[in-house]
Amino acid sequence: MTAASPVMPTYAPQPVAFDRGDGAWLYDTDGRRYLDLLAGIAVNTLGHNHPRLVAAIADQASKIIHTSNLFEIPLRRQLAQRLVDLSGMTNVFFCNSGLEANEAAIKIARKYGHDRGIDLPEIVVYEKAFHGRSLATLSATGNDKVQKGFEPLVPGFVRVPLNDIDALNRIAAERPNVVAVFLEAIQGEGGIQPARTDYLRQVRALCDARGWLMMVDEVQCGTGRTGKWFAHQWAGIRPDVMPLAKGVSSGIPVGAVVAHGAAAEVFKPGNHGTTFGGNPLAMRAGLVTIDVMEEDGLLDHATAMGEVLMGGMRRELAGVPGVREVRGTGLMIGIELDRPCGEVVGLALKAGLVLNVTADSVVRLLPPLILSREQAELAVATLAPILRDVASRPVAQT
Repeated sequence: MTAASPVMPTYAPQPVAFDRGDGAWLYDTDGRRYLDLLAGIAVNTLGHNHPRLVAAIADQASKIIHTSNLFEIPLRRQLAQRLVDLSGMTNVFFCNSGLEANEAAIKIARKYGHDRGIDLPEIVVYEKAFHGRSLATLSATGNDKVQKGFEPLVPGFVRVPLNDIDALNRIAAERPNVVAVFLEAIQGEGGIQPARTDYLRQVRALCDARGWLMMVDEVQCGTGRTGKWFAHQWAGIRPDVMPLAKGVSSGIPVGAVVAHGAAAEVFKPGNHGTTFGGNPLAMRAGLVTIDVMEEDGLLDHATAMGEVLMGGMRRELAGVPGVREVRGTGLMIGIELDRPCGEVVGLALKAGLVLNVTADSVVRLLPPLILSREQAELAVATLAPILRDVASRPVAQT
C-alpha cells in the first residue's frame, strides 16, 4: 500500500518530476528531455539555468537574503525605479505573489473609496476572470469552481462580461458606489481571452469621467510576455493600479503593485505590509531579469516567436473541425477546441512537451521568452498532430 503523501492534495500533479533545466529544456529524474512550453505558468521568463540569473542569485545569497522592510533596501528602490520607468507610473509596493498583489489592489480601491466618503465601495470585475484564491481575490474571480465551498464570498464586487462597454455604462448609471474597474489585459486562466484594445481605451475614458480607478491585472500577461512590457500598452493607455508577479524575477517569488496618480497616494504607513516582500534576493533577480530582457531584445523576440507558434499552429490545424481558434499575443497563446481536452497534457508529456489546459478546452502555451525559432518550430511539429487527433474524434455525448 502506498503511504499517504505529507503534501495536502490541492493539486493532482502529472507523474513527472523535473530535477534540472537548461534554457527552454527540462529534464526529468530519469534524464528524459522535454521542451518547456509553460515556463512554470509564465514564471520562468529567462528559461532555466540562465547563467546571469544564476550568478546574480548566488552572489546575492552570499551577501544578504532578507532584512525586512523595517530597514532601507537599496535593491528594492532600484527595481521599483525600473518598473516605474517602464510603466510610466509613480510608485511600487512589493509582495510575494500575484494573489498578494491583487489583494493589495483591492485594498487600494476600497481605501480610495473610503477616502472619498463612500462607506460601501464597489469594484467592477469580470466574468471568467481569475485574480487569486484568497477570500477577496476568489470573490473577484469569475469562476464558480474556485469559489465553491468557500462561501460567503466577500461583498463589494459587481460583475460584467468582458469587452461589453454597454454593460459597464449601465453599471455607471446604476451603481453610485463604484470606485474601480478591475480587469486582466488578457484573461489567462479564463482561456487566453484578451480585452480588446478599443475596450481598454473605452474603460480608461469612463474611469477618467467617473473618477474611478482603472486597475489592470498583469500578473500573467505582463513582464514582456506579449511583446510589450505590459499588455495594456498595446492599447496606448496607462492604468491607475497594475498588479504584477509571475515573470518579474524569473522564478524567484515576487509580486508588485504599481500605482499612479491618486492611487499612488492611498497607502500610508500602517495601511499595508509584508514580511518577505522586497527582499534583496528577489529584487536582485528582478533587476537581472529586466537587464537581460533589454540587452537581448526579448520583447521583440517574444513577438517574433509568437508569430512562429501561432502561424504554425493555424497552418497545421486549418480545417480541423474540432479546433475553434488559435489566439494570443506574443508568447501567450491559447488553442481552443470544441470540447474538454485535459488529456492533451498527458499526450504532450509523452511526446516531450510541457504545457497545460485551462478553461477546460483551451491548450495554453506560455514558453520562456528565450524560446528559439528552432524550438518553436519543433513545438508546432510535435503538438499539431496531437491536437488534430484529439479534435477530430467524435465529441463524447453526456
